[in-house]
Amino acid sequence: MNTFGDNLRKAMEKAEINATELSEKTGISKSTISRYLSGGYIAKQKNLLKLSLALQVEPKFLFSDAVEELDANLKVYSIPLVGKVVAGTPIDAIENITDYIRVTNPAAADGSYYALHVTGASMEPEMREGDLVIVHKQDYFDSGDICIVLVNGDEATVKKVIKSDQGITLIGFNATVYPPHFYNVRQVEELPVRVIGKVKEVRRSY
Repeated sequence: MNTFGDNLRKAMEKAEINATELSEKTGISKSTISRYLSGGYIAKQKNLLKLSLALQVEPKFLFSDAVEELDANLKVYSIPLVGKVVAGTPIDAIENITDYIRVTNPAAADGSYYALHVTGASMEPEMREGDLVIVHKQDYFDSGDICIVLVNGDEATVKKVIKSDQGITLIGFNATVYPPHFYNVRQVEELPVRVIGKVKEVRRSY
């Protein structure tokens, strides 16, 4: 039977992360992580969630009795980090790849996902400066989705998007500082205003 420590070590090896890096990502002290790995402690709920997010595994897999099950659910896919997107006033989109991010979502295997860093404050508290958003490439969306939007063809912003027969409205959660911005049908076509992806996940380092 595998212990919590055994499965944690296996997850760390699969994610190619050591105890120091895991401590930095989670805010859990290195000594506590060492105790987990030695079998001296089992993570409580708060730290368990931090570990699972940092290692991109479901919390239940850290308690799994089957190493094979853990391995099967730790398959990692690399997606490009392509720059940054502003939560506020649109800025020039940065399209060149600066790094690669590991994800475990099998849907990422077809190259339809990318990652962006958030700057600005219009999406607080849900998204903050420095957060990483995992995005699915798509130009279709439902009203109310959180999307990456190109304005004027080369300015990228992340916003909640509301659509109607009159046009679309880009809304930030921090609306007292950044009021909603409406684009009518003509502006959507002529500027243009175009959705290039839907936010699927937000990652935050502590």
